[in-house]
Amino acid sequence: MIALSAAAQAETLRVAYWNTDLNRAGPGLLLRDLVAGKSTDLTTATAAIAALNADLLVLSGFDYDAGGLALAALNSALPLPYLHLAALRPNTGIPSGFDLDGNGRSFEPRDAIAYGRFPGEGGMVVLSRLPLDAGAGADHSGLLWRDLPGADVPPLPDGAADMLRLSSTGHHDTAVVLPDGRHLHLLTWHATPPAFDGPDLRNTRRNHDEAAFWLHLLNSPQTPQPPFVLLGQANVDPAKGNGNPAAIRALLADPRLQDVLMGDTVDYGGTLGSLRVSYILPSAGIAVTASGHAPTPEGARHHPIWVEITP
Repeated sequence: MIALSAAAQAETLRVAYWNTDLNRAGPGLLLRDLVAGKSTDLTTATAAIAALNADLLVLSGFDYDAGGLALAALNSALPLPYLHLAALRPNTGIPSGFDLDGNGRSFEPRDAIAYGRFPGEGGMVVLSRLPLDAGAGADHSGLLWRDLPGADVPPLPDGAADMLRLSSTGHHDTAVVLPDGRHLHLLTWHATPPAFDGPDLRNTRRNHDEAAFWLHLLNSPQTPQPPFVLLGQANVDPAKGNGNPAAIRALLADPRLQDVLMGDTVDYGGTLGSLRVSYILPSAGIAVTASGHAPTPEGARHHPIWVEITP
């Protein structure tokens, strides 16, 4: 049995998030490459994950499979594998049956419930040194976009609003069991980028509303009891770049959250340059003892980010 890290034993936890961009072009290819062990990006990613030494780690850009086989293969390649794993099923690539982009075809990646070349492309996973309590968490990824209060839904084909979900990757609440028996809730999401838009600005509107969902949750009876950590990829900078930053600005200013980890998290180059698009926001009352950006692994675009907390 693998012992908890020294941080976890002291009830100080390192919580980390990284958009890995490890997704592949087809189902099963990520698992194939992990088993083969010959892909440079996967070797680099494994080393970066080991160096993070996180007690609780959330990765995005990681293809989903129902058996969690790709996640298990990644975990087994780590020098110190995690005891508890969760593969979070995304909405990416699930056919909608509608011509959402208006090009006369209905079964292309842009016509899926969320962009994806196949169901499960670019999902999210949780790796934890502490137990996970599936019964105490929640999956909000089935919420219809139109049902978000104040939703800015663009014009859609007749009937599409009845099935189009808000979440592109997902909105998940994963409950971690702390050593004293309490739960720490990890609230995770990876929003669609506010780019690659048509005249209806569907991606820009959706990106904003995916962040706005958390404001709705925090004000609803479904909000988890603290302590919790909101983390993931908002895919929008509060001050520069593309998109509507109103919702992420509201989250950063919300007194129920702590914005302790500022600075750019990606360098896209070109006209976009460096932006802050990834976030870790502990709930108020959590003691934050340290935070930082890990070096961007060779060949990657996004910085892994982390905080050390005492819930």
